[in-house]
Amino acid sequence: MSDKQTSFFERANEWIKNSVTIRLITISVLLMLLLIPVGMVKDLIRERERRQDSAIREVSNKWGTEQTIKGLVLTVPYNIYTKVYEGDDKYKVVTTRSYAHFLPEQLNVKGNISPNIRYRGIYEVVVYSANIDLKGAFNFPDFEEWKIDPENILWEDAFVSLGLTDLRSIQQDVAVKWNGKNYAFNPGVPVTDVVAKGISTRIQIDPEDESQKNIDFSLSLIFNGSSSLSFIPLGKTTNVDIASEWKDPSFNGAFLPDAREINATGFTANWEVLHLNRPYPQSFRGATQGINQSSFGVNLLMPVDSYQKSMRSAKYASMFIALTFLIFFFVQILNEVRIHPLQYIIVGLALSIFYTLLIALSEHIPFKWSYLISSTAIVGMIVLYVKNIFKNQKLTRMMGLMLIILYLFIYTIIQSQDYALLMGSIGLFIVLATVMYLTRNIDWYRTHEKNN
Repeated sequence: MSDKQTSFFERANEWIKNSVTIRLITISVLLMLLLIPVGMVKDLIRERERRQDSAIREVSNKWGTEQTIKGLVLTVPYNIYTKVYEGDDKYKVVTTRSYAHFLPEQLNVKGNISPNIRYRGIYEVVVYSANIDLKGAFNFPDFEEWKIDPENILWEDAFVSLGLTDLRSIQQDVAVKWNGKNYAFNPGVPVTDVVAKGISTRIQIDPEDESQKNIDFSLSLIFNGSSSLSFIPLGKTTNVDIASEWKDPSFNGAFLPDAREINATGFTANWEVLHLNRPYPQSFRGATQGINQSSFGVNLLMPVDSYQKSMRSAKYASMFIALTFLIFFFVQILNEVRIHPLQYIIVGLALSIFYTLLIALSEHIPFKWSYLISSTAIVGMIVLYVKNIFKNQKLTRMMGLMLIILYLFIYTIIQSQDYALLMGSIGLFIVLATVMYLTRNIDWYRTHEKNN
């Protein structure tokens, strides 16, 4: 190879080393490559969340699942006689049994939820035992609006049903005091128009008995459950009073409490729902729409969801790595420090490892301490690494300070979910403004000459 060719390749190689454009392209490519480990981190978080959900389901299936109380419902069957013609004025009478359902005029629910923590491996699962009292009253069933012949009404087959999501969790026998008489419940319901899963019992209704014009009822129910407890407002007026020692409730469903109090000893909540607030009537035949959609209740939230916070922090990983590379780039330009692409990759991988450390530690200790330990370890490792690259104590301290500010910024965003967008936008605005200020006097067309 001639001296001219050698000189050309040396100049080209030197130009590539010092070209700002080439550096930016290289950094962009490296940043895109580092999105691969960031994506792997997010997959790891999702996998750990699935394991947590599996542990919760396993414990819940053995203790008791999320519970919804539906009832009481009074059901009275009746016969419908239909003529089926077979030709030549001959016909036969077909008897069909149908069901009319009546909801209580007044439904009062009062109960206490006793929470407990169960463990499956490293995972915590919140479960509870509930002691619920139901009281109320029914009006005597009225069939006049449907013009059903009283002789076709099967009063002797009338029954009441109570819906509960998981019957396996019932802890003692259940009996209803109906108009002064006790009736023991049996598992299952004869018809699933209103209650799909639950318990039921036949009751005595006598249309000739004046004392049954207004029917009082009461019952007690003790059962286990997990995570949440909900109610269906079947009464013309439904009152629900719930108390618990759990300090982190979340009220949800179609109705929020009319009154609630949450303090260090637990919470109390009260709902009052009218029949006008829901889309179904007090009496109907067959099935009706909207009953399940009117449920309301409370979730017993775990105070900290480390996976949710870890995922939120991982969503900022690309921005975090980009800002760190941006700092390296300007240090390289403004202070004539040469940083090899491999060194960019090493620093980027160190920033990615932060998230695996965070996930692993947060499974065993509180999230804030996990974040502090992980960020301190990564900042310390990067600072010690760049110390030999920069060979300048001032630049090294500046780099460490910038990383600390970035980690504090991300942590603040994670903790303030409602203001995350606002804080993130303001933070990026400040970063861009700082970059514009620091680079306002740089002649980018002459940076190559300066480096030479």
